[in-house]
Amino acid sequence: MFKIIDKYQLGPKISYALIEAPLIAAKAKAGQFVILRLSEKGERIPLTIADFDRSKGTITLVFQELGKTTGALAAMKSGDCIMDLLGPQGNPTEIENFGNAVVVGGGIGIAPVYPLARELKEAGNQVTAIIGYRSKEYVFWEEKMRSVSTHLLIATNDGSYGGKGFVTDVLKKLMDKGERIDRVFAIGPAIMMKAVAELTRTKNISTIVSLNSLMVCGMGMCGACRVSVDNKTHFTCMDGPDFDAHKVDFDELMKRLDTYKQEEQV
Repeated sequence: MFKIIDKYQLGPKISYALIEAPLIAAKAKAGQFVILRLSEKGERIPLTIADFDRSKGTITLVFQELGKTTGALAAMKSGDCIMDLLGPQGNPTEIENFGNAVVVGGGIGIAPVYPLARELKEAGNQVTAIIGYRSKEYVFWEEKMRSVSTHLLIATNDGSYGGKGFVTDVLKKLMDKGERIDRVFAIGPAIMMKAVAELTRTKNISTIVSLNSLMVCGMGMCGACRVSVDNKTHFTCMDGPDFDAHKVDFDELMKRLDTYKQEEQV
């Protein structure tokens, strides 16, 4: 059992949970995730580790209330316990001193961008963070992101906070100015990551995306998380979740993400 130390809402249907998990916290790195199960008959869902504190033995999960399990998790309170937490799963993001690294986070994807930006900065990179929200009421972790970024740029779809537009609009402006960009990392909705990949491909800028494919076992056995990268089948849980954005078949990924849309609504 894993105790929830702190729990509160960050925005509309967006929750923060600080969880006591010393063994996971001891080994967690940016880019990794956990597989969570709330009860004996509950489904297994993947959630990216948004932060970890080795000294306190805690990990942070930031999630959006979308289906049955995330709804049940959102209803839990401080002091409640999660039955199963498997992790850290997946391969950590490859971190080195690239020079000028741009991290792009959209919506709930901003949470896993935080430990990534922190590790990139610790490795000596200049980190430009571009984060995008639907509107002002969805803004969270602005100051946390500012603390691990050399430059922080914020956009909202409706212009209610920061600049108006999408994260790709901000990234394009940087590229059009001729600013040197050595590597781009993008985490967020599949359509956003696809748009970032199409944009950076025009300038041949190395781009890494963290794929949020359907996942069940998290151990490469069920095949639910398969994705096509460079025309080859990969399992996100074991081979990823990070992949070369310019080689990912995003159209196939987005179709597969819609597979159980009807069942999820029910």
